[in-house]
Order: sequence, then structure tokens, then C-alpha cells
Amino acid sequence: MERPRVFITRRLALEPRSVLGPGIEIDLHDSEAAPPREELIRRARDVSALVPILADRIDAEVIEAAPRLRIIANHAVGYDNVDLATCNRRGIWVTNTPGVLTDSTADMTWALILALTRRLREGELLLRGGGWKGWAPTLLLGPELRGKRLGILGYGRIGRAVARRAEGFDLRVSFTARGGGVSLEELLEQSDILIIHCPLTPQTHHLIGAAELLRMKRGALLVNTARGPIVDEAALVAALESGHLGGAALDVFEHEPAVHPGLLQRDDVVLLPHLASATRETRAEMGRLALSQVELVLRGERPLHAVNEV
Repeated sequence: MERPRVFITRRLALEPRSVLGPGIEIDLHDSEAAPPREELIRRARDVSALVPILADRIDAEVIEAAPRLRIIANHAVGYDNVDLATCNRRGIWVTNTPGVLTDSTADMTWALILALTRRLREGELLLRGGGWKGWAPTLLLGPELRGKRLGILGYGRIGRAVARRAEGFDLRVSFTARGGGVSLEELLEQSDILIIHCPLTPQTHHLIGAAELLRMKRGALLVNTARGPIVDEAALVAALESGHLGGAALDVFEHEPAVHPGLLQRDDVVLLPHLASATRETRAEMGRLALSQVELVLRGERPLHAVNEV
């Protein structure tokens, strides 16, 4: 009997065989770079399971090219890269990796808040570029956190974890979420620092656009470690160029891996290449969780972290 095969689209932070049993054949794209689209479709043709990352577009073309496919185990919390309608029609499970990256993402959010408010990027550039002439009372001043208003857009696991950490900085916290908190309009108007932790859905695409950015306090800061398309990057650049916003820190982008050139040119913007979950422990656990869902389905069992019903 032919063994089921799983195609893993990237090198993982753990050895796949440490999770998958010997009865499963592993096809690993052993690279941090994406497989070309044609290669993705070709290697998915005979698989029973697919383990993509969020950057892999698993649309109807890919899914229909894989007649044996039984599960798509996304190596991510989000799953908008997967065509759920086609999976539902075909009876294919789709799973994600919830919960495991809460603390790492909350920690990175705070790293970005501190980098932005204390102007760490500018300070390092000044020092490395030879421009530092010594300590001065007015050098690279930033806002004190104590007493400021932290606005959290999206109050799920990560938003709540960020709020817990805010207590140590003596910040006032407001949030908006389905079924609780303040309205989006109030959040924008009240926040000295706005951080984004809502999921990307059709309703949240460009949720923060030109009108919303102008509604924020003059000099307010924006931090996004959720999903890039929630923020209209062109509108963000315009708000920064006008001086209305005081700065931004982004770990995610609207068209990854591309970044709006207007962001790249600014010293009041901190940019990271989607590193929020990048601890050894978190990335290994994400891989383990995704692969364990594959193991369950290929044994004929129900996955634990399904985002659809088949």
C-alpha cells in the first residue's frame, strides 16, 4: 500500500520526522525561500497533506491539482491564504496553530513600542554612522510611557497578553473588540499608542485608512504586529509625511515581502521582517502543532485545530 505523502513548503524549526510517524512520506522544500508557483503545484499533486506558511497562496488551482489532499495544516494562526470554500467543497480539513505564539508576539509588540518611543533605531544609526558627539540634554528625546493611553485594536489572546505587560509600564489601556471595549472611533481618538492585534478578514482589510489615521491624536504612534493589509500603507505614509502621526513600527506589511518605499525612507519608522513569533521555542511549537494535525487526519482522526468543518 502506498504511503501517504506530506509536502512541507519551508524548512521548519524542528525535524518533521520527530512528529510524523514512519508511515508518512515527507517531501520538504528545505529552504527559507518560497517554492516557485509551478513547483508548488507540481509537488502538491500526489500529496495527502500540505503544510504551507501564510505567504503561500493555496487557492483553487493548487487544491484542485491535488486529488488526494485531505488536510492543509497552515503553519500560522491566520489562514486567509487558503481557499476555504474549495476545501469545504472537497472535504479537506484546514487547520492553524492558535495559542502558541501569544507570548512571543506580545513580547515583540513591546519591543517595537519601546524601540519607537525611545528612538532606538535613530540612536543606533547615529552611533554607527559616527554622528554621535556625546551626551546632550535634548538628544533624541521621546515620550515617557507612564500615564499614556495604550489602545489595543483586537482583544484576543495576544491583545490581552500585551495589556498584562502594560501594567508594568503604568499605562492606561483601552481596547476594542467584538462584544466589548470602546468603539473604534473612541479608540482612535483616545490612544497615544495604537497597537493592532485583530485578524485579517474582508471586514478588517484597510480598517486603518486615511480617515482613521487622521482621527488619531496628532503625534500618536502606530504599531502593527498582526497582519499588514489591516493598515493602508499609502495612507500611513501620507499621515507620517504630513506630521500628523509621530511614528510607526511595523512587523507586517501589506504586500509582503515588499515594503512601501515611503516607509523605508523614514527615520521615525521601525521595520522588522515579520519576526513576532521568531523565538526558537515558538517556531518549533508551531511546526509541531501543524504536523500533529497532519498525523491525526492521516490516521483517520479529527484534527484538534480545524478552522472548517468537513
